Amino acid sequence: MDGKFTTISAAGQGDFRDRGSKFLAFAYPVSSALDVKERLQLLKKEHPKAVHHCYAYRIGNDGTRYRANDDGEPSGSAGKPILGQIDSLGLTNVLVVVVRYFGGTLLGVPGLINAYKTATNLALEPLPKIEKWIERLYNITFDYPVMGEVLYLLKQCEATIYKQELQLFCSVNAGIPMVYAEKYITSLKDIRGVNASESVDQV
Repeated sequence: MDGKFTTISAAGQGDFRDRGSKFLAFAYPVSSALDVKERLQLLKKEHPKAVHHCYAYRIGNDGTRYRANDDGEPSGSAGKPILGQIDSLGLTNVLVVVVRYFGGTLLGVPGLINAYKTATNLALEPLPKIEKWIERLYNITFDYPVMGEVLYLLKQCEATIYKQELQLFCSVNAGIPMVYAEKYITSLKDIRGVNASESVDQV
């Protein structure tokens, strides 16, 4: 592992049709199960007449959290093919939902596998892929006078700022690349009044 993972940098769509059925695929960059839930709820509102909203996702720096959901299609005919396409591109922090409008003709399991696989590929393949640092998430608190020093160090180590409150008393939630974490957390703690603790939730 080189300290990085690959994901998509934007949302995308794919459209596949077979014997009257429409398979609309929607790909999203996500970082948590909550992101997945919100995306699914929105799509179900946008496509209330669709018969199935099948999906798969893989999230986490190491890609160990995943799910494949057939949403009423025959077992293994929808979620697994969707996840297979995410995995074949070596991606994580990705959700793909395929919305199906039934066309009146049963496609059979092989037909469904091909449809869900193809729709997913059409959504994912054209999207720009980016490499991101595998991060450790830290909560950093400090007094306003040392803000410049703290933000300078975070910028130097290419940290991602997820949340910040810069008042008289400041707090920052930052993802620090794992390869740099030990060195830069030591430097941050050397600044007077800085406290840094690792967060339980990894991004």
